Amino acid sequence: MKDLKPKTVDEYINAAPEESRKIMQELKKIIESTIPNAEGGISWNVPIYKYNGILAGFDVAKKHVSFGIDSLKDEDRRILEEKGYKTGKKTIQIRFEQNVPAVEIKRLIMEQAKLNEV
Repeated sequence: MKDLKPKTVDEYINAAPEESRKIMQELKKIIESTIPNAEGGISWNVPIYKYNGILAGFDVAKKHVSFGIDSLKDEDRRILEEKGYKTGKKTIQIRFEQNVPAVEIKRLIMEQAKLNEV
């Protein structure tokens, strides 16, 4: 994927390994349905959604999809880790065999949208 220069979120997803596509399609759907005015595009060669600034994004790795969002807090990380997800400072790793934590991600997107409106 490093040599590929996708121009749209869908091009990125379609060029990704097959086992990652379902997760990324679900993340795309969650973001777009939660904040319909968010603009999806490619920045830093990965899908990024913007709404009054950066809202959220995702990227495929070798064995997981990484979902990035600035509104991720310690309490969110604790909840997600208890459910088996690995988290970073601003990322959630969703392994290919895991389900997308849709409820948590939707809440984080709504929080980030509110932060971006300030």
